[in-house]
Amino acid sequence: MKYSRLTKEQFEELHQEFSTFLATQTIDKAEWDTIKKEKPEVAEQELDVFSDLIWEGVLSKADYLEHFSKNHIFLFQCFDTYVQSIVLKSLVPETDFLTREGLQWLSDNMFTDTIEMKTGKKEFTEDRNTSLFALIQQGAFLSDGLLYKQINSIIES
Repeated sequence: MKYSRLTKEQFEELHQEFSTFLATQTIDKAEWDTIKKEKPEVAEQELDVFSDLIWEGVLSKADYLEHFSKNHIFLFQCFDTYVQSIVLKSLVPETDFLTREGLQWLSDNMFTDTIEMKTGKKEFTEDRNTSLFALIQQGAFLSDGLLYKQINSIIES
């Protein structure tokens, strides 16, 4: 596998897409049930191939990622060959960006010396989607990019 297998919940959400995927391989419901029972290793392979196809599609469309931790917020804009980043760091140890209060504190203190803000650019050293998937495995999630755009427009002005 290139990525990771989708969770049970994700497979349930993508039930119709998985049925279509099987149909493209001329596997109907009855045959799928037989494969699961008599050839579980083949069923596992089908689940893995489908998972990789879904991940590939999602990652190919990814434009923004965000990762929040207690004292840091990492914002990423994804391009074809590189990723731009904005990193916000609280210099006040008791700040917790994982809480509503922590985010309110950030809003109130964005332009004070208690927030360290850095920007960066990193060229992908491997396949773009593999690089983005690595960020997701570290805790990043897909985003609409609103926070990135807001902060970036402030930085550029």
